Formats: sequence, C-alpha cells, structure tokens
Amino acid sequence: MSFICSLDSLTTFASSGNLTQVDHANVAVSNGMTSLGIKATNGVVIATKKAAPSILVDETSTSKIALASKSIGMTYAGVGPDFRVLCDKGRKEVQKYWLEYKDQMPVSQFVRELAQVAQEYTQSGGVRPFGCALLVAGYDDQGPQLYQVDPSGSYWAWRASAIGRNDKSARSFLEKRYDPKMEIEDAIHTAILTLKEDFEGAMSESTIEVGVIRADREFKVLTPQEVANYISEAQ
Repeated sequence: MSFICSLDSLTTFASSGNLTQVDHANVAVSNGMTSLGIKATNGVVIATKKAAPSILVDETSTSKIALASKSIGMTYAGVGPDFRVLCDKGRKEVQKYWLEYKDQMPVSQFVRELAQVAQEYTQSGGVRPFGCALLVAGYDDQGPQLYQVDPSGSYWAWRASAIGRNDKSARSFLEKRYDPKMEIEDAIHTAILTLKEDFEGAMSESTIEVGVIRADREFKVLTPQEVANYISEAQ
C-alpha cells in the first residue's frame, strides 16, 4: 500500500501548486551544461558545451546534438539518457508522418508531439518527468524555426534562447547581441561568443558542438575543423 501511495504522490500537486518531480527535473536541467539557439533570417544555429566524463573516453563517441530528421536537429541540457529516449520517440513520429504524407514533418508539429510525450510523463504512475530541456531547430514552409521544450511539456518558439547551468547570463548576453536582421554566419559567431562567456579556460572544438540549418533545409553538425575556424575568428 505504501508503494502505491508513493507512486500517486509523484503525480499529485503540492499545496503550492507545483509538481515536485517537475521541479526536480528543472534542477537537473539547470545543472546541465549550457546550450543555446539563435534564429537568423536564413537559418538557425544551435550550440552546446560538452565534456567527456574522463580523459580516457573517446570524444568522438559522444555528442549532444542529434538529428530527428533531415530538416530538424536538437540539443539539450540535463540528463543525457533522457534526451536519447526523447530523440527516439521524436524520430518515430517523423517516420510515421513520412509514411502517411510522404513529406517532412513541420517543425511545430514535431515539437508539439515531443511536448505531449514530456507532459504525459508528469502525470503517469511508475514513471518520472524527463530530466532535460530541449532546443529544437528546423526549417520548413514557415521558414527557420527555433523551439524550446521544458520537462513540464511546455514549449515556446524563440528568436534566441539558452538552457542549462548559465542560462540567465547567456540570455542576457543574447539580448544585447541579438539582431532580428542577422544572417546565419552572424548567428554562428554570436553563438560562439555567447558560449565563450561561459568558459573559465580556453574554448576548443572538443568542448563545444555547433549545428546549423540553412535554407537548403538540411541540418548539419559542423566538423571540429569548422568549429575551430569559427573559434579562431571569435578570438
């Protein structure tokens, strides 16, 4: 009986109106490494800090940016395995859409499906909310799109946003630097400069990842050499 009650308590509102497990999930997000996204006039860039858990880990085997489809990429802050599960669920939705309509899934619909999954995990017994927030970048008939999805299942479209450990300072920096008329190259430089503010030591191509989608609607993760070139330009 106590076990059943404990399951119920995970999905019951506290007297303050909060779901305690969602609050804990948001703490997991705030403890994650900073990720950010910027929407330009002709594309979207997402960038994220990363670090291997040990110097013995092969850095090429870890990645914080994933493709959900040819035209949609995403990154996260928080718990990595939870992100992997959401990626798999999102990719299944993309394939279902393709099988039915023979077309790429609109970014807003993709985000809505992911947010629905996240919300269901806040009200179901035997599960917990996902401990990660997502930044989703894509390009469809509506143009470049940037969305943020939180553990609660809330989602918004953004011009520029940041999640993770230093999201407030990163957003403050973006508010000062963001220009609605900026193009994708300027957005990439701004993203790297924003992450650079978060580094105590030297920033390198092994400590950040950058993903870009342009008007060709093909999401690409920049190679380490391309990232290194952008970092050197930002020095």
